[in-house]
Amino acid sequence: MALTKEQMDARLEMIKAAAKRVAAKKEFKRRQAINAATVRRWTDEVEKPRRKKISDEIDSLIDKLDENYNHWTDGEKYAETHYGDVARNTTKYDNDWD
Repeated sequence: MALTKEQMDARLEMIKAAAKRVAAKKEFKRRQAINAATVRRWTDEVEKPRRKKISDEIDSLIDKLDENYNHWTDGEKYAETHYGDVARNTTKYDNDWD
């Protein structure tokens, strides 16, 4: 069965349109790969040093949280401030035990 000239022209037009779509998809995938590579390169160059800085900041914040702010470092001053005479009367005989 032979195709008429009109059918052959329509078929060729359809094949050309399909070829254009396939070429456009290939070009899109090629550009997408280039863009992805560019983003990966930017990520390697720009974000990795920032991540190191942020992790150092977080480590220093965690180190600060390890301090006990509720701990009174001078026990004698604490006893004098809060208990006064009672503390003095209690501790005045401490040296007798030695």
